Amino acid sequence: MVNRDAFSSFHPAVNFLYFVAVIGGAMLLGHPVCLSLSLVCGICYSVYLSGRRAVRLQLVYMLSMFVFAALLNPAFSHEGVTILTYLPSGNPLTLESIAYGASAAATIVTAISWFACYSAVMTSDKFVYLFGRIIPALSLVLSMTLRFVPKFMAQLKAVTSAQRCIGRDASSGGVLRRARNGITILSVMVTWALENSIETADSMKSRGYGLPGRTAFSIYRFDRRDRYALAFILICVAAVASGAAAGQLYWRYYPSIKGVPAGALPAAVMTAYLALCAMPVTINLLEDRKWRALQSAA
Repeated sequence: MVNRDAFSSFHPAVNFLYFVAVIGGAMLLGHPVCLSLSLVCGICYSVYLSGRRAVRLQLVYMLSMFVFAALLNPAFSHEGVTILTYLPSGNPLTLESIAYGASAAATIVTAISWFACYSAVMTSDKFVYLFGRIIPALSLVLSMTLRFVPKFMAQLKAVTSAQRCIGRDASSGGVLRRARNGITILSVMVTWALENSIETADSMKSRGYGLPGRTAFSIYRFDRRDRYALAFILICVAAVASGAAAGQLYWRYYPSIKGVPAGALPAAVMTAYLALCAMPVTINLLEDRKWRALQSAA
């Protein structure tokens, strides 16, 4: 079941700034606690947005990617002072290389999870609204590209299904016939893409794109709720950035695993980071609770 996302109803500037903060934190903060918090919150938000489909994606694809990336580093990197055993090649297998590989894999999976949430929340109209006047050409190209990919995949699925019904898909017949059927499907998709681009160009021209003085319709308003959300994001980002600059999130893997000792200041910084990462899920849970209370009252 796919839930209604209350965080998506916030102003596009709030959504965009939030994802810049959490994706940047996922890629820049190497502390294992910060990585774990961001990973769990990203997966929870992705599951909330997409339901069971996201669960299947997380378990199958991302788990496989995590295991592959975690095993790749100790297979090629043998740095570290804690030697666990020796590989058949004679190279040492160190605890530090395993830990760094797991950290790198967690970073990749976390970034992918947050980018999946970004693509679900930051639609093309929000992106054009934010950057249409600053970089109009680039924002239009990015918006059309992001919109074209899922549209192309949906059309490819429809064409493949139609060809399969008449026994002419890429999995029917011998090798030559499958290749010929695949080329036919490719030709159909290229023709569809060209026709779609011509229709898009004609539609943009008829609507006056590029003419001076042309206005754009927008339904977004920056209200009090958005101001509170923006202030909360900025406070959390400032707290995390200040703590990281002060060394409260220090962590290293080579030559030995060492990090900042546990204390009140690191815990406060990590709490602020947790509040930032859990913000969308918390907002959605509060809205769901409010909605259930209204339904029970009615």
